[in-house]
Formats: sequence, structure tokens, C-alpha cells
Amino acid sequence: MNTQELAQLQSNFEFQRVIDTIERFPIETQAALITVIQNRLREKRRSVLLESVADSENAYDQGEVRRGSAADLLAEL
Repeated sequence: MNTQELAQLQSNFEFQRVIDTIERFPIETQAALITVIQNRLREKRRSVLLESVADSENAYDQGEVRRGSAADLLAEL
């Protein structure tokens, strides 16, 4: 078993351990945990999107990309 497979196996074990722990919580606590995780995931996705937009704006400002239509692209080719 290589290092990557071992890491994946350990990750799967940890994931199952977390699930088992959460299943011992009362249903209300499980529901609250789902809400917290969903909100955090939403925030992380928003941060990634904002970073991507900022990177794109910087690239455009530095002249690394240009605007145009598909027809413009085809005309350049």
C-alpha cells in the first residue's frame, strides 16, 4: 500500500468516525450542525468566487486578457 492509499484509508476512517460521533447527537443538534456546515460551505464558496473575480480583474487590468465575442476570437485565429 503506497502513501496516498494509506492517507485515503485514514481519511475514510476519520470520516466514518466523525459520522458515528454525530449520529450519537440528538436530532436537533444534528440539524443545527447541518445548518452551520452549510453556512460555512456557502461562505467558503463565496470567498473562492470573490478571489477568482479579483484575479480575473487583475489579469484584465494588466492586459493579460481581453474582451471579445466568439466571432472576435475566431477572427483572430
